[in-house]
Amino acid sequence: MPEISGLKFHQLTPERWVDLEKLFGQHGATGGCWCMWWRLPRSEFMQQRGEGNKKAFKKIIDSGKVPGILAYVEGQPVGWCAVAPRETFPKLGRSRILKRVDGKPVWSVVCFSLPKSRDAKGSARDC
Repeated sequence: MPEISGLKFHQLTPERWVDLEKLFGQHGATGGCWCMWWRLPRSEFMQQRGEGNKKAFKKIIDSGKVPGILAYVEGQPVGWCAVAPRETFPKLGRSRILKRVDGKPVWSVVCFSLPKSRDAKGSARDC
């Protein structure tokens, strides 16, 4: 992948919501996910896919929680990373494959997204 210089990172706050919308596009990154896949039971995720997930994610951000970080180059959003305490992502707790190995508190990265224009292969990398 080509080197990207001048990267800056900022927490996703309500003031930066517009930047996330710009990065994720009209359909919310991966087909309406809006970074809710790891936060909801599958049936609820599918039921509110798209606009419902967008509203749910916006509600998290508006509550003052910081669900991850945005990457910027020259003031433009170029990447997203969902990183938070493991308990933030209930689906991890229900996974047989991703189950806890001990009782220690850890943080998890569950989504890493780049727009197509930033990926060397020409396709977005998402959750």
